[in-house]
Amino acid sequence: MDLNIIDLSGNSKKKITSTLFDEPYRPDLIKKAVLAAQANRMQPYGPHMYAGMRTSAEGWGPGRGVSRVARIMNGSRAARIPQAVKGRQAHPPKPETDRSEKINDKERKKAIRSALAATGNAELVKKRGHQFSASLPLVVADDFSALSKTKDVKSFLETAKLWDDILRAKQTRVRAGKGKLRGRRYKQPKSILIVTAEDKGVVKAARNLAGVDVVIYDQLNAELLAPGTHAGRLTIYTESAISKLEEKMQ
Repeated sequence: MDLNIIDLSGNSKKKITSTLFDEPYRPDLIKKAVLAAQANRMQPYGPHMYAGMRTSAEGWGPGRGVSRVARIMNGSRAARIPQAVKGRQAHPPKPETDRSEKINDKERKKAIRSALAATGNAELVKKRGHQFSASLPLVVADDFSALSKTKDVKSFLETAKLWDDILRAKQTRVRAGKGKLRGRRYKQPKSILIVTAEDKGVVKAARNLAGVDVVIYDQLNAELLAPGTHAGRLTIYTESAISKLEEKMQ
């Protein structure tokens, strides 16, 4: 595929040829790779092994005219049993449970190549909800990596007709469920992914923009390219990142 390289003014600079975006679209492998990555970073969780059991409760036995549940000493309040207030859980999550998922190395690499190729498919990118007017795939000159101010990154995104997607990502929504009470009340959409060969300042310059992620080419993974298992993230590549990825994906 012929890729059009643009400069910081949005003008066409030159064309290069790349095979990165020729990989077939494999949503099954992409989903498998993303779910494996999410599962493998989960932390163990569950109650303490003696939770609800630290009590003096013992059963009274038969002949008292009451149920034979465990009751605290010098009282009659039920304890320890699951149906008692502050009793143990019947089937709690086990901290020792292995929740990791395995994926073949070839499958994982193919998933990354497929998700990367999907970023060049305008139909898939629009299906994810991204708002833009630029032609894809979007490759920018290496000068972009040296931008050190957020206003400069914003200026380029406006010139490249990508700023509408940042405005979309600013519209946070309230999370459904108990997470609202646990420090994660709002959900923010994912916006632009910036892939660069090296950080010369753009990581710090772009990190405060809504929904934007900046990554060095060798840290690229399926989850960054397909958040939530949905491929087709709006992505900006630098020219050097394309050449480095060509070597890495061989």
